[in-house]
Amino acid sequence: MGKTLFDKIWDSHIVMSKPGHPDAVYINTHFIHEVTSPQAFDGLRKRGIPVFRPAKTRATADHNVPTLHQDQPIKEALSRHQVEMLTKNTSEYGVELYGLGHRYQGIVHVIGPELGITLPGMTIVCGDSHTSTHGAFGAVAFGIGTSEVEQVLATQCILQYKPKRMKIEVSGQLGKGVLSKDIILYIISKISASGATGYFVEYAGEAIRNLSMEARMTICNMSIEMGARGGLIAPDSTTFDYIKGREFAPKGADWDKALEYWKTLYSDADATFDKVLTFDAADIEPQITYGTNPGMGMGVTRHIPALEQLEEKERPSFKKSLEYMDLQPGAELLGKKVDYVFIGSCTNSRIEDLRLVADFVKGKHKADDVVVWIVPGSKQVEAQAKEEGIDKVFAEAGFQLREPGCSACLAMNEDKVPAGMYCISTSNRNFEGRQGPNARTFLASPLTAAAAAITGKVADVRELL
Repeated sequence: MGKTLFDKIWDSHIVMSKPGHPDAVYINTHFIHEVTSPQAFDGLRKRGIPVFRPAKTRATADHNVPTLHQDQPIKEALSRHQVEMLTKNTSEYGVELYGLGHRYQGIVHVIGPELGITLPGMTIVCGDSHTSTHGAFGAVAFGIGTSEVEQVLATQCILQYKPKRMKIEVSGQLGKGVLSKDIILYIISKISASGATGYFVEYAGEAIRNLSMEARMTICNMSIEMGARGGLIAPDSTTFDYIKGREFAPKGADWDKALEYWKTLYSDADATFDKVLTFDAADIEPQITYGTNPGMGMGVTRHIPALEQLEEKERPSFKKSLEYMDLQPGAELLGKKVDYVFIGSCTNSRIEDLRLVADFVKGKHKADDVVVWIVPGSKQVEAQAKEEGIDKVFAEAGFQLREPGCSACLAMNEDKVPAGMYCISTSNRNFEGRQGPNARTFLASPLTAAAAAITGKVADVRELL
């Protein structure tokens, strides 16, 4: 019987396997940041052991960092402490750090791919749920907890039960104004925020194959938002072309050897999945969420479900969510006034995202009463935006281009949306208080977010293209 892509990678990394026990899986690359690593390093210190393979771990500061005046000391005490601890721990244990001021600094799931650290066939972990992003390269990548961060630092292995396998096929062509963010929000709205719990998802089909690498990363990034352990896409020429020539990618004979292996990374024709779902790209319009989890989403021209459309058991949480958002069942969102627009996060902060937005807003200006933050995913993205003149387009449109970091995706720094305000966000979560205490979040694509910035309200970007 043939193997799925996930099985090929997982099985080749098993160090030890016993029936009824989790597999001991070797990890090729371990990314760390300032939030989930301090306790792990403390654990090593208490046990008197080193990092087993420090060259296999890369660190960056992203969650707590300010996105203005990064050349100055961090004002927020807790954020400053966490970044200082990352600097101390990586220095003590010999781990490479891309800290503030470093030309490679940025969001952990942006810098790995752009530097050529993330490669097909790898196992990759990080103390961050959106590690699934790296699966876009045909890697098995998933988030882990702080105790597991310590486990990987100490052994370069992790104990994990093997998840089930799901395939999600998206056939056909995307319509005008529909991006990869709309694909994944659409899928989550159809299967719910828990619809892939217990599975590792492989995305396939014409609509997926036609996506750029940066768009594929957006898809895999949000796999976790439907409960999946992770998501991946089989590598192909698009993948190989993206990787070639990047800073840490294989070169010369090593490249030829790696490429030969990467071309074997696909699910065999007779491979069996535990579950298969199919969707038609023609059914997908620009999406927007209305509730407090990513599964509460719909096409931008649709109406919020009425209570009668829901099962009795779903109604209490649905009503609570709409009360938080100050929205009514059955209402539409088109024309709803917005206060903030945030374009950034590990989901949509890459150069392609910024180019899309810049192309759309060129010659236009933001609505007077909307605050717009554009936060690049890395120093390299920031530099490229300036090199291409994108920063000038944003400035003329009244958009603020800030410095790299996670920013208002989770508001662990000063970038917080005020209470009661509505923010259209390109990030991945719309939980209560995610972007600031009592802030209200609509998740959408960069184009839909840009349309809101220009019009000052929720808009159908297709009417503006």
